Amino acid sequence: MDLSAAELRVLGSLVEKQLTTPQQYPLTLNALSLACNQSSNRDPVVAYDEPTVEAAVTSIKTKGLVSFVHPSHGRSVLRYRHTLEEAWGLGVRPLALLSVLVLRGAQTPGELRARTERMVQFAGIDEVEAELEALAGRATPLVERRPRLPGQKEDRYVHLLGAFGDLGAEPTDVGARPDAGDPDAPFQSPGVDAPISASLADDVASLRAEVAALRRDLDDLRAQLGA
Repeated sequence: MDLSAAELRVLGSLVEKQLTTPQQYPLTLNALSLACNQSSNRDPVVAYDEPTVEAAVTSIKTKGLVSFVHPSHGRSVLRYRHTLEEAWGLGVRPLALLSVLVLRGAQTPGELRARTERMVQFAGIDEVEAELEALAGRATPLVERRPRLPGQKEDRYVHLLGAFGDLGAEPTDVGARPDAGDPDAPFQSPGVDAPISASLADDVASLRAEVAALRRDLDDLRAQLGA
């Protein structure tokens, strides 16, 4: 695939919203534009207008990756849904991983596990890595492993769908950097060398995933005890 920056943002946003807010999916053009331009869970942040989003989603449709849902059952506007399940035979887990890679760039398995929590649940990083290797081992690979950065404990993965790392627009000024205010963004403090920051981000992502798993175990225990 060789999707443009806008096409990637549209496709990643459609997958994310399907898995996180299914009650609002498929998306209207307005909702899809807002999803593309939101300041959280996006790197970089962009400001696409509706004509740009509409042109991108129409282009993706010609490639068989999006379908239009015409008004019915009380709905009065055209809506959009992705068709990656049918086109590429992908389940929920690989879809969630791809959406984060498309929307946020290169990620370690630990970061991916933490940042897909709202969409799917992985018991451990080994499950994340297994899904990533399956995506990388397809006849037409969808992701690729990249060498780890200095100070990081894990290799990174990138998607192979198109304009990786260049969304064709300057990041919107949201605070000091594009993902300012995003609780999932990698930690960066003034005066800290980049390798140390990357390592801290990796550790924080892994800790978040472990805390989430402990919370689920605690909820299960409470349910068994009738609490």
